[in-house]
Amino acid sequence: MSEIKIQKIDESEIDTVLADDIDFEGTLNFKKNLMIKGRFKGDIRAEGALYVDEKADVEARLEANIVSLKGKVKGNVFAHTRVELYSCSSVDGDITAPDVVMESGCRFNGICTMKSPSEVLNYES
Repeated sequence: MSEIKIQKIDESEIDTVLADDIDFEGTLNFKKNLMIKGRFKGDIRAEGALYVDEKADVEARLEANIVSLKGKVKGNVFAHTRVELYSCSSVDGDITAPDVVMESGCRFNGICTMKSPSEVLNYES
C-alpha cells in the first residue's frame, strides 16, 4: 500500500494569516492563500487555498480551491481541487471535492461526495 503524502506548507508563503489570538465572525472572500490559526465563525469563499492550523476552531461553510485542515472544523467543506485532512484534524460536516486525502488518525463525521471540478464550482448548498 502506498503512503499518503500531503505537501507541507510554509507559513511564510501564505499571504494572510489570522493569528491564534484572532476571534472573527462574518464572511471572508479572498483570492490569495489564507491561514486561520484562531477562531472563525461564518462563511468563507475563496479562489486561493485555505489552511486551517492545528489549534484553529472554525464553525463555517468553507469553499476554496484547496482546503487543507489540521484543526477543528464544524461545517460543510467544498474544494474545487482538493481537501486534505491531516491526522490532527477534526471535521463535523460534509465534504464535496474532486480529490480528498485523509491521513490516518483524522476524525471525519459527514458525507464525502467526489465531484468533478466543474460540478463543485457549480455546487450550491
